[in-house]
Amino acid sequence: MNIKPIKTRKDYRAALKEVESLMSAIPGTDEGDRLDVLVTLVETYERIHFPMDLPDAVDAIEFRMEQQGLSVKDLEPVIGRRNRVYEILSRKRPLTLRMIEGLHTKFGIPAESLLKQSVRKPRRETA
Repeated sequence: MNIKPIKTRKDYRAALKEVESLMSAIPGTDEGDRLDVLVTLVETYERIHFPMDLPDAVDAIEFRMEQQGLSVKDLEPVIGRRNRVYEILSRKRPLTLRMIEGLHTKFGIPAESLLKQSVRKPRRETA
């Protein structure tokens, strides 16, 4: 059977079924190569039809801060002075490419999330 583009849900389901049957294929064999090509096609179809909603830059930074127990002071070497960090976290100032590179390199925050434009969110009022 020839490999063809995945254009419909029916094609997608058939490709998933075939991928499942090839999961034990040995890399470098004809079956292994077929599995590699099918997985690439499935991933492309999923990226287009089932996009993941990545967090915006500030959400990603806040998540990493919580995850690693980081403080505003820990971000200063990458972002700049304390007031600059607060401007970024409050979405009053966008990240620069230098900041994105530093946050990605030093803290392992995915560049895709850091490049996503922040939408200014209203602050929640506490009762």
